[in-house]
Amino acid sequence: VSSAAEADRNLLKRIKAGDRVAFHQKGCQGKKEQNYSVAVEFLTKAANMGDVEAHSKLGELYHNGQGVERDMKKAVHHWEEAAIGGHPGARFVLGANDAFYGSKFNRAVKHFIIAASQGHDDALEQLKELYKNGKVTKGELAAALRAHQAAVDSTKSSQREAAAHATRIF
Repeated sequence: VSSAAEADRNLLKRIKAGDRVAFHQKGCQGKKEQNYSVAVEFLTKAANMGDVEAHSKLGELYHNGQGVERDMKKAVHHWEEAAIGGHPGARFVLGANDAFYGSKFNRAVKHFIIAASQGHDDALEQLKELYKNGKVTKGELAAALRAHQAAVDSTKSSQREAAAHATRIF
């Protein structure tokens, strides 16, 4: 009995038990294998159970038309659900969507500020670019920089630094 086969059996047991994480895993597995109908089915189940990462991935699938018909309204809906749930990547995508496709710079700035305050590096970079273009004030950028640094600092610990050091050695 291979460990992969055993892992698959365990995943199916967890799916039958209604485990949200198992739904998410199965959906990600489908996405990775480009079996998008499986990805959409299981990520939808996970999202309906409150999985913000699943909402973010569904936004991506709807945006790209993978396993579903391309639908920007549904993509934005899933990204909004993920962002409301605290997903910084989804918040960033909403900001990018507003800035680059909708020319809604005020809304985009708000999304980027929230994402940056959650430690999202690309959101901070977008705020810097928008500052250069006069779309962000100096005060907004300074506040975002402070919030971003606070978010990054909050993830630091001696254990994480030791693990990162150990990883670099090997």
